Amino acid sequence: MCPKSDYTIKNVYLMQLFKKNKQSSASEAAKQSSGRSLINYTWIVKHFAFLMFLSALAVIYIANGHWADNTIRDINITAKQVKDMEYEYKNLKSIEMFRSRESQVTQAAAALGLKPAAEQPVKLEIKTSSKEH
Repeated sequence: MCPKSDYTIKNVYLMQLFKKNKQSSASEAAKQSSGRSLINYTWIVKHFAFLMFLSALAVIYIANGHWADNTIRDINITAKQVKDMEYEYKNLKSIEMFRSRESQVTQAAAALGLKPAAEQPVKLEIKTSSKEH
């Protein structure tokens, strides 16, 4: 054989291999696009435990979000109650301070018939003996 014919035979052979590879890859692509899914029943069964784990994580994530919302709501309610109680405390304290002034105590005692003493109080001294029982 001449070298040119040998070259042509190799080219023809390579062209046939190329066409076969091209046809097989085209047929595989056609199978995948014609309704055959990448996630099929056997894959699902094989990875069932992992899918359940992912589902459990999703449920925990959602539950954690709801728990956080409820906690924030409770914190806001408690903060409002503390603010209201602080206002009430300050209000009652100011009323008590007003009522405990000397003039207010004198007016309240006058209603009961009591008067402030005009004289200084007398200090009583108790003499103690050196012997104690």
